[in-house]
Amino acid sequence: MAGEIPDLHATVRTGTGKGAARQARRDGQVPGIVFGGDTDPLAINIPFNVLFKKLKEGRFKATLFNLKIDGHDDVRVICRDVQRDVVKDLPTHLDLMRLRRKTKIALFIPVEFAGEDVAPGIKKGGVLTAVRPEVELTVTAGEIPESIIADVSGMEIGDTLTISDITLPAGSKPTIDRDFVIANIQAPSGLAASSDDEDGEVDPEAVETTSQGGDE
Repeated sequence: MAGEIPDLHATVRTGTGKGAARQARRDGQVPGIVFGGDTDPLAINIPFNVLFKKLKEGRFKATLFNLKIDGHDDVRVICRDVQRDVVKDLPTHLDLMRLRRKTKIALFIPVEFAGEDVAPGIKKGGVLTAVRPEVELTVTAGEIPESIIADVSGMEIGDTLTISDITLPAGSKPTIDRDFVIANIQAPSGLAASSDDEDGEVDPEAVETTSQGGDE
């Protein structure tokens, strides 16, 4: 399970319609709606500065939040839409969907690398490159993994680790339907350059022999 689901604080918006929404914006709030589940839709406000900061952090639409509203039970939600001003590109409204524990959602899950200290390729000077430090998975809302483990302990220089090499948590699967690369171990730049030089190196003795043979 995920170690901590971030909180998202909101207040109930009194009144509905465009007038109430405009007043919320004048008060430094972003109006929104919470829908889904077995509960009626709820009109809310979220402080503009809070929402703007979270949007700048990225992955807002792929992050599960614990919505906290005074007088209401906490509920897990995910953003389904953020409307923006067409000129200023600032948030003007958002839609949040309530999630049940068995709801399937797509989230980006961090990748943790294990076995770097014993990997033969790294011991030989190879460099581990994380092609995907996080992977988008379809997971169950009530069973969100904190991370997935990528074991690189047996990798040599030139080896590649793909998603099929990783044991995923039960009930989760990648959103991409192909065997994509997670990481690889590359030769150190100095060794690679040396190898290229050797491939293109010309033996001076061979050149001299060929030259003499041509004079005869």
